[in-house]
Amino acid sequence: MDTTISVNASDLAALIHKVDTLTDTVKELSERVETQRRSAEAVEELVQDLSPIANQAFRSAIRELDDIDDAFSSEDLIHLVKQLLANTRRFNALLIQLESALDLVDELQVLTRPVFHSAVHALDQLEHKGYFAFGREGVRIAERVVTEFSEDDVRALGDNIVTILRTVKNMTQPDIMALANRAADSLHETEAVDPNVSVWSLVRDMNDPKVRQGLARLMRVLRTFSEGPGNQASSN
Repeated sequence: MDTTISVNASDLAALIHKVDTLTDTVKELSERVETQRRSAEAVEELVQDLSPIANQAFRSAIRELDDIDDAFSSEDLIHLVKQLLANTRRFNALLIQLESALDLVDELQVLTRPVFHSAVHALDQLEHKGYFAFGREGVRIAERVVTEFSEDDVRALGDNIVTILRTVKNMTQPDIMALANRAADSLHETEAVDPNVSVWSLVRDMNDPKVRQGLARLMRVLRTFSEGPGNQASSN
C-alpha cells in the first residue's frame, strides 16, 4: 500500500512558522518563570532578613502593651475605629479648612514679608539715631521719679498740674525766652565787672533808659514775690 504524503511548500512554511512561534513562546515563558523565581528568591531573602527585626519589634510591642493592658482593650480599639469611620466627613471638612488656613498663612507670609523687612529697617534706623537709648534713659528717669516721690507728692502734682502747665506756657513765650537768653549772654560775657565800681558810676548808669526799664521790671517782679498766695491768685 502506498503511504506517501504529499506536502506542498506553503503548508511546510506555515508549519515551520508555527513551530518557531511556539519555540519563542516557550522561551518567553521560561524567561518569565526564571524572573519570577529570582523575585521569589529575593523576597524570601528579604523575609529572612526582616524576620529577626519583625520578631524583635513584635516582642517590644508586646512589652509596651503590657503596661497599658489595664487601660486598653480590644473593645476600646473597635469603638475608636467606629468613631473614626462615623466622623469621616467631619475629618474631611476639617482637613479642607486646615488646607485653606495653610494657604492663607502662605499668602499672608508673602504679603507681610516686605512689611517685616521695612519694619526691621525702620527699627534699625531708630537704633542708630538713638531713640532706643533715649527710651532706656527715660525709663531710668521714670524709675527715679517713682522712687523719689511718694503717692501724696504725685497727688499734689496732679492737683496743681494746670497751674504748672500755665506757668510753663508763660515761661516759654518768645519774649520771655529772648529775655532769658540775653540775661544768660550777659552773664557769660568775657568782659569782667570792675570790683571797685563807685556809687556815682552806678548813678550815672541810672540815666540810661534801658537800665531804668530793667530796674522797673525787677521791682515789679520783687513786688510779685512779696505778695501772698491769695493776692497772687487774684492778680493772675
